[in-house]
Amino acid sequence: MTDPQTVRDAFDLLLAGNRRFVAGVPEHPNQDAARRSEVAPGQNPFAVVFGCSDSRLAAEVIFDRGLGDLFVVRTAGHVMGPEVLGSVEYGVDVLGCPLVVVLGHDSCGAVAAARAAVTDGTSVRGFVRDVVERVTPSVLAAQAAGRTRDADFIAEHVRHTVDLLLERSGVVADAVAAGRAAVAGLSYRLAEGTAHLVTERGLTAQVRNNPWVP
Repeated sequence: MTDPQTVRDAFDLLLAGNRRFVAGVPEHPNQDAARRSEVAPGQNPFAVVFGCSDSRLAAEVIFDRGLGDLFVVRTAGHVMGPEVLGSVEYGVDVLGCPLVVVLGHDSCGAVAAARAAVTDGTSVRGFVRDVVERVTPSVLAAQAAGRTRDADFIAEHVRHTVDLLLERSGVVADAVAAGRAAVAGLSYRLAEGTAHLVTERGLTAQVRNNPWVP
């Protein structure tokens, strides 16, 4: 499968790459000179990946993909502003990506800083404060629901980001409603290398029942 056109094709291709990465048998597809020449005139990525800027969360590595495969947008704590929304919409509406992935991870510094700000008033300087403030609603929601584990806070922030994306972007919401695209929220485990499904909008039942994404 080299040119997925459907949501399921895109999701399956992404998960297959993550399996190879976890197993230690990456294929490093589309990373040679021939691929470089092939995509130079234009791009046709099969997924938008909106993830945290954490240096351990390089999408092309953990999903074993290469040049022209993924349209990647990254901010600390995957916080969202107009630039992010415009970038994701470009991937969906202009490039025709059938899949948008929100990618969070455990031991996220932005989430930890927001938790510290909520629990003991710890503050940060400069524009990092803006990042923390944007993550804080997710921390408060997890606490209100009685969730206390690190994984709970990460999952809540991923869910919040997916919801926020669909609330703020009519372009993405319309594509999902029309069945042209789907949004999947994944949580990545740093030590294991696995990406697990947290929430989704528009994925088929066959994809949701995939045992790799409990």
